[in-house]
Amino acid sequence: MAPVSCFECTRCGHHVAGDSFPTVCPKDSGVLYARYDLDSIRKSSSRDSLAAQPRTMWRYAAVLPDVEPVTLGEGFTPMFPSRQHPNVLIKDEGVNPTGSFKARGLCVTVSMAKKHGLKKLAIPSAGNAGGALAAYAAAARLEANIFMPKDVPIANEIECRAYEANVTLVDGLISDCGRMIGERKEKEGWFEIATLKEPFRVEGKKTMGYEIAEQMDWSLPDAIFYPCGGGVGFLGMWKAFAEMEQLGWLASGSKRPKMVAVQSTGCAPIVKAFEEGKSASEMWPNAQTLSAGLRVPKAYGDYLVLDIIRQSGGTAIAVTDAETIDALQRWAAAEAFFASPEGATTFVAYEKLLASGFLKPADKVVLFNTGSALKYIDVIAEALGRTRTPQTKLPASRNIGGIIGPY
Repeated sequence: MAPVSCFECTRCGHHVAGDSFPTVCPKDSGVLYARYDLDSIRKSSSRDSLAAQPRTMWRYAAVLPDVEPVTLGEGFTPMFPSRQHPNVLIKDEGVNPTGSFKARGLCVTVSMAKKHGLKKLAIPSAGNAGGALAAYAAAARLEANIFMPKDVPIANEIECRAYEANVTLVDGLISDCGRMIGERKEKEGWFEIATLKEPFRVEGKKTMGYEIAEQMDWSLPDAIFYPCGGGVGFLGMWKAFAEMEQLGWLASGSKRPKMVAVQSTGCAPIVKAFEEGKSASEMWPNAQTLSAGLRVPKAYGDYLVLDIIRQSGGTAIAVTDAETIDALQRWAAAEAFFASPEGATTFVAYEKLLASGFLKPADKVVLFNTGSALKYIDVIAEALGRTRTPQTKLPASRNIGGIIGPY
């Protein structure tokens, strides 16, 4: 593992001491990135040495913070070849602990929180991040305080309570959850680990970029489709590509993938800002979508997401909930792959960009399924009109010949 040399502000370049647990830049509140002595790491580590490492995200420990991991076996998730499109791979993050990609970031954050002696953590969550914090906090014996919209998928709430986290259901959006934590954290003694309000979730999420390169024999795809709510994974993968090039794990000057940010038409602040040529998004009013993880009215790191889209020659695209559910069903039948609603948005986006000519059938593409569909069963069932009615009352049972009824 690597000691953090410093934390660098992505806005002004200000450096914060690497032995701290910072929040955001003290000068301009910009997102902080962990920086390492990559030249030294290059001399002591090689990509060939990964073969002997565990098949988790900690196989990339050489480029992760120096910490004793609080691990549940996260990362190194499979990529499945599409049955419909020969050059498409589906990266399945739903097999992570707690059923989503959030395990990666929260694993590193909780591990570092424990190392730095933090005791009480608080997070606003659209659902899956709360479940991941609850699990890793339980493993680390830390207190987890989770604020989530009251209409999150029921699995998200139940898993948090099962891990004995303190759960507050909020009549509002994730932005309202964040505001409530901000109002109470000083009095309650909580350390807030909201998206991009600390630098370690990016470090966990960047391992998705390392995995893609390794699983594609140290090459990169032509495009990556990513459901973009807070956008941490989007930033993390781009950071990983730069690190790998400096480490010599990718050829110098390697062509980067077109990065495609996918959102819902009911909450598309990144798409709107991209289309208008703006460097940051505006708060999206009345955000509504069945893809709970995409219901983020304004991402804290929106300026970084938009910059990456433009650097990469990518794009941002919004899809409707109806299109999402249709693709979820069609791809489940055609691919034998049951995606989360957020994951299914990438299927729609790929089909649209293929039809428009933005991509060609020969382009190698990775689509991200960020969570297990089984965590959204209530949401998917309602969208399909399959909510259950109360069962007809059964008659009283009686025993006949030792066989238990009813009859």
